[in-house]
This record gives sequence, structure tokens and C-alpha cells, in this order.
Amino acid sequence: MHGMLQRLQAWAEGRLPALTRYRRSENLPIELHRRRIYIVPTGFGLGFSVLLLVMLVGALNYANNAALLLVCLLGAASAASMLVAFRSLDGLRLAHIRAGHAIAGEPIELTLAFDSSRPRQAIRLDLGHASTAFALDANATTANVKLTLPTTQRGWQALPRLRVWSSWPLGLFRAWSWLHPDPSVLVWPRPELSGPPPHAVADDARHLRLHQGDELAALRDYRVGDPQRQIAWKASAHHHSLLVKDFEQPQSRPHWQLDWRQLHGMGNEARIARLARWLGEAQAQRRNCSLWLPGTDIPAGSGPLHYARCMNALACMP
Repeated sequence: MHGMLQRLQAWAEGRLPALTRYRRSENLPIELHRRRIYIVPTGFGLGFSVLLLVMLVGALNYANNAALLLVCLLGAASAASMLVAFRSLDGLRLAHIRAGHAIAGEPIELTLAFDSSRPRQAIRLDLGHASTAFALDANATTANVKLTLPTTQRGWQALPRLRVWSSWPLGLFRAWSWLHPDPSVLVWPRPELSGPPPHAVADDARHLRLHQGDELAALRDYRVGDPQRQIAWKASAHHHSLLVKDFEQPQSRPHWQLDWRQLHGMGNEARIARLARWLGEAQAQRRNCSLWLPGTDIPAGSGPLHYARCMNALACMP
């Protein structure tokens, strides 16, 4: 039975490529052409066709040449609008897709780059229930379209098929095509809401040494032996005694060692959620942290790039 279905699918791919192509993912770039663009009249177009038919019957019945000429002109305009709607999509190309970062359960922002060799008007892109319009004018041959994709769980999430369509210029016909890009987006795990702090290498208290540094800590009374360059002359002018500037320089804080093996007795998803929370706290505190996962050892670091690298590693955990 399975072999019969495969043969049927192979036959359909060969005989009806335009009808079955949208069900298979495609590598970028994807270019639209005449074999994958469909055209149907809209509801307004059907009503307009009925109106033209009634006008044609009346013009022929009463032998009214002016009415007959009007019907012919409107019919020609309708046919021309069908061609323009087709040309709005013909040759349009989806060049690449960029995805932002998102935690599971939150929408992720997608940026789709379309390009074309000629201007295009009133094109719409649908992704599920979300829809947006864009155009390519003569001065810009590339349009960046932003959409949001809902996420449910961490890991790689395939992009759903997209529908690009246009009913420009008169709204009588709708031309559309399906896009099923191959790239997937990586969704980060959702951190746990609360829990114990991570294990630090040493005591994590902030130690300050008051001495010649870069940041002003406070003003104090002058003591014998203080250098004159540290005297706050302007502040001392409004005070009954000399004031001296004290500077502080924070000592480097020990980094956090986030280790998968330290969370024994917890399930995989619970471990991932706790490590994600610790990574978020380290990022918020601008603290160095290292991450050890089965098969992955990320050295200590800090900053957005280090945080993204660690979260990507957590998202790819089986």
C-alpha cells in the first residue's frame, strides 16, 4: 500500500507539478513563474461579469451601438486587469528569510526579502491568520516584509507554507501562489519562573577597593597625606573644610559554571528550563558564565552573542 502511494505521488509530481509543488519544501531563492501562479475571479469580479452580461443582452436587444461599445470597452479592461494581476506575481522572487530570537510560546519575527527586476504594486503575503501588504517601486528592487510566527515548543520549527497574492489593479481577479520555503527557525526554551541560584566558583559578593580608579565613589574629609589632585576644590568652596574625592574600582567577579551534571535528579526539560533561567540572569547581570551540556562545552563569556550561543545549544538538546 505504501509503495502504491509513493508511485501515485511520483506520477502526480510529474503530471501535475503545479498542483503538488506547494506541499514540498523548496530551497531559497524561490521564483514565481506562470506554471505556479493561479488566477480566479473575485466575488466582485463575478458580479461585474453578470453586470456586463446583462448590459450585453440589453445592447443587442435594443441595437444600441453605444451600449455595445461600452460593454466591449469594459470587457477589454477586465481582460487587461487579469493580465496585470498575473504580471504582479510573475518573476517575483523570495531571496532569503531572516528570523529573530524567541522563547517557546512567544511569536518569532520573520523578515522575508523579496526582489524583482521591475516595480510591483499591492502584493499581499499571508502566513496563517497574519497578512501584510508590500510593494516594490522603481527606486527599490527589494522589499523586506516582516511577519510573526507563533511558536509552541523549543527546537527547530519548520516554516508553514506562505500564500502571496494580488488583486491589483481593479480587484476583478485574484492571482496567487504558494511558497513553502525550506529553512527552519530555532526556538529557544522557556526559562523556569523561579528556583535556586546557580553554583558560583567562589563567593559572589561585590568587593570594592577604594583607591585611585575610574569611577567616583564619594566625597570625604581631607586627611593628611592625601594628594592635592584628589581635592574637590569646587565642592570644598561650599563646605567648611576640604573635601577629597574617593574613587572605586570593582574587582572582577567570578563567573558562573552552569553544568548539566549538577542538576541530577531532574528531567531533561526541567534541566533545560533551569539553565535557561540562569543564562538569563547572567545576561541581565552582565556576568561571565560557562555552559556544559552533553556533547557541548562552551567556555566562559558574556554579552548577547555568548547568550545566544548558549540558548541555541539548549534549544538543540534532544
